[in-house]
Order: sequence, then C-alpha cells, then structure tokens
Amino acid sequence: MKTKKLVYSALFASLIVIMALVSIPTQPIPLNMALFAVLLAGGILGKKYGTLSVVVYILLGVAGIPVFAGFRGGLSALIGPTGGFIAGYIIVAFITGIVYEKTIKIKYTLPAMILSVILCYVMGTIWYCFVMNSSFLTAISVCVLPFIAGDVLKIMLAVLFFNRFITK
Repeated sequence: MKTKKLVYSALFASLIVIMALVSIPTQPIPLNMALFAVLLAGGILGKKYGTLSVVVYILLGVAGIPVFAGFRGGLSALIGPTGGFIAGYIIVAFITGIVYEKTIKIKYTLPAMILSVILCYVMGTIWYCFVMNSSFLTAISVCVLPFIAGDVLKIMLAVLFFNRFITK
C-alpha cells in the first residue's frame, strides 16, 4: 500500500505542477490553479501523502525545475514575494488532509478548506511584507483581495468534486 500512496503523491505533485503552469501573469502574484490541485491532494491522499506531494512540488521548484507559475523555478522563487504562498500550500494540504481523514462531510470540509486558505494568505502576506518591505495593508490589497473570488471558486470546486466523486 505504501508504494501505491507514493505513486499517487508523485502524480499529485505532477498535477500541482500542471495547475501552477495554468496561470495568468499578474504582478507580483500570478493567478493560477495550483491551490485547487493542493486541495485535491490533501483531500484524496490525506495529510501525510497530500503534504508529501506538495513538498515534492516545492523541492522540484527549488531544484531549478520551472514548476512554479510563470515557468519559474529555483530558490529565488521561494525567497521572492510569492514564496510564502508557495510554502503555505503545505498548510493547505495538511489541514485539508486531516479533515478528510476524519470525515468527508461538507459541514466540516468547507470550513477547513477556508481556514487553510486563510492561513496560506496570512503566511504569504507576512512573507510578502518582509521581502518587499511593504505595509500590511498594501500587501493585503496586492496579495489577498484580488484573489479571494477565485480562491472561493477553487474551494467550491474542490468541495463539489469530493461531494460528487469521493463520497459516492
């Protein structure tokens, strides 16, 4: 069973790469679908292997493979303005994975996904402030507000996916 889970982790790391590359290059934070893939990884693989898939994705990027939005790779992507959001994906997969291991009821999973994305926002915004020497309000207006509608849509798609395919 462990080999099967590791293969699934690798497949989800690949899915995260593909979804990250489906992006609209907005500055300084690009719009992409990686968050949706991260939510799926946590929900399908659980906290351990879902988180592992995100860590593999990040390590591929750090190794210089252009897996991040905008075909970026290397350590500079993690220490740049988007690094906190990329690292925040670990939290998203872990929290989503914990909840899905316990229950797949929408009344628990929806708030857990929302909480995990908020924590990702917090982590990414704090990192952005540090790297860009920006005020918190400026960072919120650049890093959070433009993305809320799209991320709500990604969360809803993930919930619908699990409600339709996983709970049956």
